[in-house]
Amino acid sequence: MGAELIFELSRIVAASPQRVFEAMTDPEQVAQWWGPEGFTCPEVILDARVGGAYRIAMQPPDGELFHLTGEYLEVQPSTRLAYTFRWEPPDPDDRETVVRLTLQAPDGATEVALIQGPFATEARRELHRAGWTDTFARLASHLAPA
Repeated sequence: MGAELIFELSRIVAASPQRVFEAMTDPEQVAQWWGPEGFTCPEVILDARVGGAYRIAMQPPDGELFHLTGEYLEVQPSTRLAYTFRWEPPDPDDRETVVRLTLQAPDGATEVALIQGPFATEARRELHRAGWTDTFARLASHLAPA
């Protein structure tokens, strides 16, 4: 049995942990920044409490609308979020993963740290790493001071 396929990623965002947490749990804000570059989210439903569910409709620039769904496992305002993550419809190589986000405040900004996994294949892990890299860039842009 090999090592679990997980990845870690972090990004500094020029906003307080409270603002970052709100951007991650307010459906109207999530719709503005979620997903890789070029994607839109025409519908976002979030019930950000332990046991609550979410469902995000994602529209790629070219291709069919699909959904991301899951349940919240941990919700600690301004510090932590954890939730299950699964695609509808799933790719044959997809499995449900868990996303764990922690928010820390170094020097007036927020470090957003993510761990996600386990993935079924290296290719799916790398696809998610690329998606989150774009998504974090869009979150930072959304929260950038005017």
